[in-house]
Amino acid sequence: MDLENVEIKSVTGTKTFGREWLKAPLRVGAVRPSSERLAQAITAGISPETGPVVELGPGTGVMTRAILARGVAPHNLAAIELGPRFAEALRARHPDIHVIQGDAGDVARIAPFERGSVGHVVCGLPLISLPGDLVERLLIGSFELLRADGAFTLFTYGPRCPERGAALVRHGLRAKKTSRTLRNLPPAVVYEIRRSR
Repeated sequence: MDLENVEIKSVTGTKTFGREWLKAPLRVGAVRPSSERLAQAITAGISPETGPVVELGPGTGVMTRAILARGVAPHNLAAIELGPRFAEALRARHPDIHVIQGDAGDVARIAPFERGSVGHVVCGLPLISLPGDLVERLLIGSFELLRADGAFTLFTYGPRCPERGAALVRHGLRAKKTSRTLRNLPPAVVYEIRRSR
């Protein structure tokens, strides 16, 4: 492994993150990029057998790298990023994955996979600071893409799952806390949302 290149990529990602945060702190939703520990926790249920994976809000690509490290083939990964600088940097770093610059609320329309074929959606977006109608749209769209046994994972810095119980019940979904990562700044909790049986 070429450690010099890894360090350069990390510094570049941090600079891009800082610029994007200054432009739109609520959209970015954190003061620092997610940690490797958090990326490991949120991708824990992913394997080469998962099939297509959609990532919402990849930002600097920490979770993208973790998804690929879990054995997902690059052509089976679609990353949807609203920020043009983040999307451009992600394309340069991972030219073999599908990088789509667009609104995650349109996920069912813009993801390159058939409805009902996706095994996992990884959400790196700050759901707690997004408008409720957008969160509901991206959740509904994600579950249109997901297989019956598919999972939607997200993280939050708050004390509860950002998608409230009533909205989940209305759409036949349930949330379960899967892990907590204290070695992230700020500490984060990971949730998995699945269809209710």
